[in-house]
Amino acid sequence: MNATLKIIRIGNSAGVILPRDVLARLRVGPGDRLHLTEAPDGMRLTAHDPDFAADMEMAEEIMREDRKILRALAR
Repeated sequence: MNATLKIIRIGNSAGVILPRDVLARLRVGPGDRLHLTEAPDGMRLTAHDPDFAADMEMAEEIMREDRKILRALAR
């Protein structure tokens, strides 16, 4: 999917209007947050927080490595 976005003035800032089909594909709506990150081929706009995903991956690795300790602590 490709979409061309026009930059518009919003007060002293600027913004873009996302078409309805883009919002649907991102599964977001008014009031939701989007995350803009740098990618090797430009910029990436996503609905998920890439920092949160990295943190969860690290937590899962720790839980796998320390499974016995976590079970003991849960008792």
